[in-house]
Amino acid sequence: MTGTARRSLLAWLAACAVGGGLALLAAGRAWVTLGADGRPVGAGGGSLTGDDLVAWLTPAALAALAAVLAVLATRGVARRVTAVVVALLGAAVAAGAWDGTRGATIAAAAATAAGHVSVESRAWVWPVLAAAGGIVLAVAGVAAAFLGASWPGMSSRYERGTGHAGSGGTARVKDPDRAMWDAIDEGDDPTA
Repeated sequence: MTGTARRSLLAWLAACAVGGGLALLAAGRAWVTLGADGRPVGAGGGSLTGDDLVAWLTPAALAALAAVLAVLATRGVARRVTAVVVALLGAAVAAGAWDGTRGATIAAAAATAAGHVSVESRAWVWPVLAAAGGIVLAVAGVAAAFLGASWPGMSSRYERGTGHAGSGGTARVKDPDRAMWDAIDEGDDPTA
C-alpha cells in the first residue's frame, strides 16, 4: 500500500468519525423547548430532542458508521456498494435533520409528547450540526465509491485460503513453525 492510499484512507475514516459523531451528538440534544399554556417550561413544558422529532435519526447515523466499518472489510464491487450505502445513510441523516426543523414535525411531536403545549424556542445549532454530519457522511460515501479501490482491505490472513491439495485446489506452502501450531490445533502431539 502506498503512503498516499494510507493517508487517503485515514483522512476518510476521520471524516466519517466526525460526521457520524456530529450526527449522534446533535440527535440527542434538545432542538425545541416547549411551554405549557403560557407557563414557564419547568411548570409543565419540556423539550424535544432530535430523536424525539425524527425517530430514525440516530439509527441512520449508527448504520452509516457500521457501513464505514464494512467498507474496510470489503473489496471491489462490494466495497463500492457499501460506500454507496454510507452515502445514502448520510443523506438520510441530513434529510432527517431538515425534517426535524419543519413546523408540522415539531407540532406532531409536541402534541404526542406533552399534550397542549406551545413552542417556546428552537435551538438551530443542533439540527445544523446533524445536517452537517449527514452531509459529511454522504460525501465520504461518494468519495469511498470512487477512491476506495486503491485502499487496502483486511489483511490476507483473514481471507479464505485457495484450497488444499486433496480438494482440487493448489497446495499452499506452510511455514514450518506455523505447521507445528496447526498440528497442535488439530490435536496432534508434536513431541510424540
